[in-house]
Amino acid sequence: MNKAPPFPPRNSQDADLALVERTLAGDQKAYELLVVKYQRRIERLIGRMVRDTDLVQDIAQETFIRAYRAIGQFRGDAQFYTWLYRIAVNTAKKALVDLKRDPLVTESALRSVEDEDETSAVENELTSPETPETVLAAKEIAYAVNQAMEALPEELRQAVTLREIEGLSYEEISEVMNCPIGTVRSRIFRAREAISAKVKPLLAHQSGKRW
Repeated sequence: MNKAPPFPPRNSQDADLALVERTLAGDQKAYELLVVKYQRRIERLIGRMVRDTDLVQDIAQETFIRAYRAIGQFRGDAQFYTWLYRIAVNTAKKALVDLKRDPLVTESALRSVEDEDETSAVENELTSPETPETVLAAKEIAYAVNQAMEALPEELRQAVTLREIEGLSYEEISEVMNCPIGTVRSRIFRAREAISAKVKPLLAHQSGKRW
């Protein structure tokens, strides 16, 4: 029985560099592995920017096309996904400008985010005893966080999304957003303060919550 080749380790810079080199050598399957590895994260990032489910997949596809065309410019001095995220951010911004749309929330986008948050909560808390009250409180907090994030200016929302949801370092966010680390820290601090102000009332009787 033939076994499928092992999937590249997640967040492994060496594995990504190897796939990039294979892509440059003409191995189409290598680039397909990079797409599979990062597609969901790219779509999630774009979804946080444009908040229009009708656009997310198209912009993600355009991102990977642009990355493929420009892959020879990837120097390897930064993480591949940092380089890819920068392309995704720029592609999303260009799409919004071309369509003369603002990064507004649509009803379908809100529903998809709520569903994703509920699914994530269930996946992460299957082993934890929950009561209806704590589940409801968690949903209310998740909804409040999402609403607070939607009210942020685009640059603050993007910075805190990259940090808190995607887990990028300040240095990586600086590269993606093309701004000094001090600016990144300031944006994330301001975003957290704004979110905290909206969510604190719900946390009055909760403990151990991030916000």
